[in-house]
Amino acid sequence: MTTTLAIANQKGGVAKTTTVASLGAALAEAGHKVLLVDLDPQACLTFSLGIDPEDLDASVHHVLTKGLDAREVIIATDDGVDLLPATIELARAEADLLTRTGREQVLKGVLEDLKEAGVDYDWVLLDCPPSLGVLTVAALTAARGVLVPLQCETLSHRGVGQLLDTVHDVRRFTNRRLEVWGVLPTLYDGRTNHARKVLDTISEVYELDVFEPPIPKTIKFAEAPAAGRSILATSKTSKGAAAYREVAKALVARAAR
Repeated sequence: MTTTLAIANQKGGVAKTTTVASLGAALAEAGHKVLLVDLDPQACLTFSLGIDPEDLDASVHHVLTKGLDAREVIIATDDGVDLLPATIELARAEADLLTRTGREQVLKGVLEDLKEAGVDYDWVLLDCPPSLGVLTVAALTAARGVLVPLQCETLSHRGVGQLLDTVHDVRRFTNRRLEVWGVLPTLYDGRTNHARKVLDTISEVYELDVFEPPIPKTIKFAEAPAAGRSILATSKTSKGAAAYREVAKALVARAAR
């Protein structure tokens, strides 16, 4: 059975894209067949995996708004994961979908069509844009679970309540089975009292599971996209790569429940 997981937080700069690329690579490394879907018009996930969005003739935009077959757009990457890439054109998708009946179901329909065509994945990871607009709601409607990357700083907590409200609405109206799997602490600097204090209070504040270990703050993450690969390829033995491998294992265990 396919597990579809939305990686969502409307605040930017919390390592959403890094998390999608790294978890995807870790799951593929463990033998799972993985599809990553770039739903951010900035196309950072696409670029991070070694694909120049400006070189693409078709993207997830054409799949969602023009009805193009996703199989014609999916790209195999060097990290062992498949990618449904984005381009800046995706910025128009919000407006294109806004007046469309059933817009919340459009991504769910795309993934169901893939399955019916015999294209099966163990995991589909959705890289949501830093907003709570149509694309994020479509991702939450298509997903089985939500993982919330949260930077270990007080300010990054602002807005998580809004995301949880959106999840509640999606659960009521478009996806009754949606569950918040938990929070993933990112950009963690264990040398500071502040980061440790924030980490300690996350589970109490939101009453959510916290995935461990926290993802450390390291320059290795910034270096990886320049090589067009994930940190699991560019710095295999680093603490960051090891942390994402552990989180991937925890996600597999969570999916099995």
